[in-house]
Amino acid sequence: MAAGAAKAQEVPFHPYEEARAAVGQLLFYDPILSGNRNISCATCHHHDTFSADGVSLGIGEGGVGIGPKRRVVEGGIVKRVPRNAQGLWNVGAVEFTTFFHDGRVSLSDDYGTGYDSPAEEWLPKDLPNLLAVQALFPLTAQFEMAGNVGENEVIGAVSDRIDRGWPILAKRVRGVPAYAEALTAAFGLEHSEDIGIAHIAIALADFMNSEWRSLDAPYDAWRAGTGDLTPAQHRGRDLFFGKGDCASCHAGPLFTDHDFHAIALPPFGPGRTRRWDPVPRDVGRMAETDDLADAYRFRTPSLRNVTLTAPYGHNGAYPTLAGIIRHHADPARGLRDWQPTLANLPHAPWLSEIDFVIRSDAREMARVAMHSDIQPVDLSETEIADLVAFLGALEGTKSKYGRLGVPDAVPSGLAVDR
Repeated sequence: MAAGAAKAQEVPFHPYEEARAAVGQLLFYDPILSGNRNISCATCHHHDTFSADGVSLGIGEGGVGIGPKRRVVEGGIVKRVPRNAQGLWNVGAVEFTTFFHDGRVSLSDDYGTGYDSPAEEWLPKDLPNLLAVQALFPLTAQFEMAGNVGENEVIGAVSDRIDRGWPILAKRVRGVPAYAEALTAAFGLEHSEDIGIAHIAIALADFMNSEWRSLDAPYDAWRAGTGDLTPAQHRGRDLFFGKGDCASCHAGPLFTDHDFHAIALPPFGPGRTRRWDPVPRDVGRMAETDDLADAYRFRTPSLRNVTLTAPYGHNGAYPTLAGIIRHHADPARGLRDWQPTLANLPHAPWLSEIDFVIRSDAREMARVAMHSDIQPVDLSETEIADLVAFLGALEGTKSKYGRLGVPDAVPSGLAVDR
């Protein structure tokens, strides 16, 4: 065993079934689950971009292409997706008890469903884990997959009540013979008419659970005594767990405490505003809890494969790991010195007035500056480079390419994003 190494860490995952994961792969890449049948889950979480999308704030409905090459159809969107698309690495791990940047999907008994979610008591029954719950909500989001009001029956139903779009999507799916057959067999149903949105959500969850497991990084080999780190990675590891205090939030085998923290990240974009809030800001966890103590706090991301999923922050404010590390080292300076040129936003000139308008709101900028849970630490550029090197040791080897990959085609006959 390498000097100082410990044995490999165990990460329990929810169970999955192979047949369900196989049909989940097809559904994940099939635009049939979007209101206008023109975007899939994979559009913003593609294998080619390592389960993220490579831009600060993505384009859901109204765009063409994938990743940084995705472009906007002229006038085709009225708002960017308000937050950065997170990578899906290890999301099937049991330790995940919240999802989304603000934790709006979580374990809870408040509504008698076992979960707290935007659907409240209208959440479909018989969802076995939180990942299956999470899979439902991009389908109902106007700027992600549902489409703009007036464009299709899904967004029309969702505008009435969030759960009323799901039966429409389930009917679409079971109307495709190949899906009807595969889902009926995978879930042991008697009739294809029994296929509901819960079966679709479970299939998507089983796919994500089994597809993006990554625990084969150089760091894992070092811990297991089967490999070693470079000198820079060793120095970075010492900083990460020592002077840099990174592990106070990025803890455990997945390098996250699953908690919410304010880091005074530079605000921009439309923000995920509350319904009654006319300002394009994003107050993070507070929007879900209505607790002022949660203002501007966002969920700690896992650092597994973080080298593959730039840009960084809940709004993708920083294009490099060195940049986001510098911000953590001195949030006040980072907030003050940040420039809009650092944001990677697909070209949409009709949105330009909204993109950075929040930065001219002196009171809002002051509120962001006031909320920081991080104590500054003096890091040299050499130390920052060593921390970046250590984060490189958390990048998977074979696992980073996924397991099943991109399907050649999907049963609906719609185009697969490539």
